Amino acid sequence: MQTEIIIAGFGGQGVLFAGQILAFAGMDNGLNVTWMPSYGPEMRGGTANCTVVISDEEIGSPLVHRPGAGMVLNLPSFDKYEPLISPGGALVVNASLVNRKALRQDITAVHIPAQEIAETIGSRRLTNIVMLGALLEKLPFLPLEAIEKSLDTHLPERHRRLLPSNFQALRQGAAFARGELQTI
Repeated sequence: MQTEIIIAGFGGQGVLFAGQILAFAGMDNGLNVTWMPSYGPEMRGGTANCTVVISDEEIGSPLVHRPGAGMVLNLPSFDKYEPLISPGGALVVNASLVNRKALRQDITAVHIPAQEIAETIGSRRLTNIVMLGALLEKLPFLPLEAIEKSLDTHLPERHRRLLPSNFQALRQGAAFARGELQTI
């Protein structure tokens, strides 16, 4: 099993962090992983993306051309990456910043008001984690518990007080993707 994921948005939206947590969760569960970040010189406000490959076999290349899954946090990323998701794949879209639906019928698209959900938990900065929960619900290559454990293991000490809200964000994102959490 090999899963290739693209995560994209503006710098400062937690794009790279979401990819790191996926990579850590894969490693912590004995899988092979690659994490490849890419960002413009502006960092905050510029474009940022990363690719994550998680596999139970050796990974031939960290380059991803037709990912099976994607998380897009803004409209430019949606425009760029929707056409690249492989047929049968999943695309999680931050409906808080993307005002139109996916055009493709051959992928599963989840349009989630991630920013609004994050704000009800207490911080807009949880948007990426809300979306990560939705992605894992639609493409269950890792359980939510694996992400929670990796957050607990790898989150720096200065951010440990944020663990409960991160766990809540994961769970609410997954609940929305299952249709159990109504639109905010």
